[in-house]
Amino acid sequence: MNEAKGIAPQDRLAAALAPEMEAVNDLIQQRMASEHAPRIPEVTAHLVNAGGKRVRPLLCVAAARLMGHEGDAAVKLAATVEFIHTATLLHDDVVDESRQRRGRPTANLLWDNQSSVLVGDYLFARSFQLMVETGSLRVLDILSGAAATIAEGEVLQLSAARNLATTEATYLQVVRGKTAALFEAACEVGGVVAEASDDQVAALARFGDALGVSFQMVDDWLDYGGAGDGIGKNLGDDFREGKLTLPVIRAIARGDEEEHAFWRDALELGRATNFERARAILARHGTLEETRLEALAWRDRARAALGELPDHPLRSMLGDLADFVVARAS
Repeated sequence: MNEAKGIAPQDRLAAALAPEMEAVNDLIQQRMASEHAPRIPEVTAHLVNAGGKRVRPLLCVAAARLMGHEGDAAVKLAATVEFIHTATLLHDDVVDESRQRRGRPTANLLWDNQSSVLVGDYLFARSFQLMVETGSLRVLDILSGAAATIAEGEVLQLSAARNLATTEATYLQVVRGKTAALFEAACEVGGVVAEASDDQVAALARFGDALGVSFQMVDDWLDYGGAGDGIGKNLGDDFREGKLTLPVIRAIARGDEEEHAFWRDALELGRATNFERARAILARHGTLEETRLEALAWRDRARAALGELPDHPLRSMLGDLADFVVARAS
């Protein structure tokens, strides 16, 4: 957090880009409407208006403005990114049988699984309409590729869940798919519509990828090391859902037979009742601290990518955002 002003970096970004983000929000409200199916805006509004920080749309607009773009294409792409993100959340909550999102009951709990899946599909379709309106095949290629990568990452995570043989390489592939891909694409298309050089677009993409990986690693740390509030889910959700995250993967690799038996019972067999035992094992092997340090290393990669971009107040704010992401794990 920016201590001098006491304002979180994403809030400073939002303030600096207030006209653009207001236009993004207006466009989201317009395009999530449905003349024939009123449940669509009802379900969408429940999640879209639930207090999310709009980090991904912010990244898209910030990247475009940083590189000198002044048109409305970035607004359309930012709305596109938010629709893709919202669609994946609706689908994820069904897959994970979640009951809480952003501190509120999930859409699948308030309505039903069918509504969540179908409204998610609708938002994906809306996102592709917005992509096409930019008239850029390169933008369409990047964002459609990101949508496919996100789905691939989610399926990979599903197949890796409760599998104690999951490797760090698979974990990173999941993270880069389900989380970092949209961060990367948001930054990359911002550079594309600004007609930045290929090297600058690549640097923006690397920034988004590294920021996304760092963001997810911190979330994985928070699930075992946090306080259970302010992260949109309950402490220990990953443990109860049998997810193999970095601190757990490393603890399993170093554990003795007694610990392996614990993980098999908790994760493979789904009897995840002793969360404090899990935390004690992670503490014994130091894997939570290692996860925090890995997140810091990815933050450093994000900052290094920013160093290849023009000096600009928005570049400084993006660097502060990268710092803030990892500051949550402290």
